[in-house]
This record gives sequence, structure tokens and C-alpha cells, in this order.
Amino acid sequence: MRILVTGGAGFIGSNFVRHILTKHPSYQLTNFDKLTYAGNLDNLADLSDEPNYKFVQGDVADAAKVNEVLAEGYEAIVNFAAETHVDRSIHLGARDFVVTNTLGVQTLLDAARRYDVKKIVQISTDEVYGSLELEDSSQFTEETPFQPNAPYAAAKAGGDLLCRAAYKTFGTPVVVSHCSNNYGPYQFPEKLIPYFIFRALKDEPVPLYGDGRNVRDWLYVLDHCQAIDLMLHKGVAGEVYNIGGHNEMSNLEIAKIILTELGKPESLITFVADRPGHDRRYAIDAGKIERELGWQPEYKFAAAIRETIKWYEEHTDWVKRIAERQAAINTHIS
Repeated sequence: MRILVTGGAGFIGSNFVRHILTKHPSYQLTNFDKLTYAGNLDNLADLSDEPNYKFVQGDVADAAKVNEVLAEGYEAIVNFAAETHVDRSIHLGARDFVVTNTLGVQTLLDAARRYDVKKIVQISTDEVYGSLELEDSSQFTEETPFQPNAPYAAAKAGGDLLCRAAYKTFGTPVVVSHCSNNYGPYQFPEKLIPYFIFRALKDEPVPLYGDGRNVRDWLYVLDHCQAIDLMLHKGVAGEVYNIGGHNEMSNLEIAKIILTELGKPESLITFVADRPGHDRRYAIDAGKIERELGWQPEYKFAAAIRETIKWYEEHTDWVKRIAERQAAINTHIS
């Protein structure tokens, strides 16, 4: 199989590239990534000589470039390409999010139809569903109405709806995932878990929005990759699959776990003003993908978070290079 993985230099995308090349060594994979601040070829540096892997720099919203690549002939597209950081969508503006997360999806759908791609997997988020109350025991299902509260989530919802329209109108063979919060190696350091880890390692305050009780369902990235693999091979065109880790925890609990694992005092926790529109709770019902595709999360949170913390402790040079690159970008912009 020839697969085009868009956004494959990011956190989940790079883990998926490794997963596919390990589990399906005969597959040919092209990584198509714009290399924004969150795209990092260091994540895949050891694959540069892999004969079934190649990298092409490009933007999913650039129709000419997307068509040029797909003209080479691909059976499948897995789309990770996205602007994902909620705070950036609030404080720096939403336009880039709409261009990549909505227009970029439509660009891929148009090109996929032109070049007869047999399967498209659109990677989305549970944030499109909005927020649940802390006292509410309900979970998001595939039938939950979209009620996005952040510009990021609204842009992702736009891409998901375009996938639905492409299937209903043209029969485009697209499946959509809505996953809960991922954690694991190679995650950009501004995301919550690595951010807390590196603040704690430097004995710096660990900031929590509001009261810290906001709840997320945490999914280990390698479990997510296995779910996407199943969607790629067995997912039914036009269907949506929720993917969750069965690990609902508050941000305060996450902070305490990280501090305990690192032997740091809880006095490092600092409460700061809440961000606008901060969703209170996400919770995923993953029953559909479990029943229909046979997926189950394999990694237990206690062991996986410990391995994640250990990975970041052992890869401080990786983070240092990211910080240096960010400083260079900021200097260039200013």
C-alpha cells in the first residue's frame, strides 16, 4: 500500500509513521508536512535512509502542491495536518486554524477524488463536541451534536463536516476519528503534559488554569496509532469513530502525578487566571470502535505516563533544539 501521511512530522503523525513502517514494512509512505513551529523532522531523523519512507515539504491548503504529490499515485491518505493549540487560536488569531483545519481538508478531499484515492482517514478531536459538566456522567458519542467552544475546535469541526459532505455528495471514501487528549513521546513542549514535566524539572512553577479541575480523557499515543491503523484498513467509509483512553483525570491530578514521579513538591503548583471559553470536561465513549473494529487500548495510564516522563527526561537535547529553533523564528519575525 502507498500512503500519504499529511502532518507526519508532528507529535501523533510521527508516532504513526513509525507504527506503520514497523507493523507494515512493505508499505510505502510519504510524509507531507508544512513544518510549522510544531513540525519537527528531528522526530523522524533516524528514518532518513529508510527505503519505503520519504519526506515532502508542503501545505495541505496548497492545491497545486497537493495535486502534484497525489499524482504520483496513492491508495490512502491519513490527515494529521492541523493547527492544534487552543491558546494560540485564542490569543494569536484563528485564521491559520481555519486555513489548515478546514480549507486544507477540502483541498485534500478534492485531490483525493481527482486521483481516485481509496481511503482517507481524517484525524479530528473530541473538542468539536464542546464541553460536559463535571457532575455529568455522560460521554461523547458519535451522535453527539457539534458545539465547539474554541476557534481551534470550530475549525476542526468545519473539516469534519466537509468530510461528511464529501461522502454524502460524492461517495468519497473518508472516515473520521474524534480522539481524546494524547500523551507520549515527541509531543511539542507547549502541550500540557510535557510542559508540566519541563517546568518541574527546572523547579519552576507549574501553572494551572482556574481551579485545575478541568477533566480530560487521556489516550496514549501508541494506542491511538493502533486505532488509526484499524480505521485505515477496516473503517467503513462515511463513518465516524470516537477514540478514548478510559482515563478521565483533572489537570490538577495530572500535575500531581508528574510532580510525584519527578520527586518534586506540590508547592510548585500555581493557579492562574482561567483562559476564555475553557471547556470543563471531555469524556469519550469508544464503544463503537471497540465493537466494530476490535480496538482496545493496550497501555495502562500509570505505566505509560511513567514511560512518557522518562522519555522527556532522557531527551532534553530534543527540547533544547526546539527552543533554539523557536527563538530563531521569533527573532526573524521581530
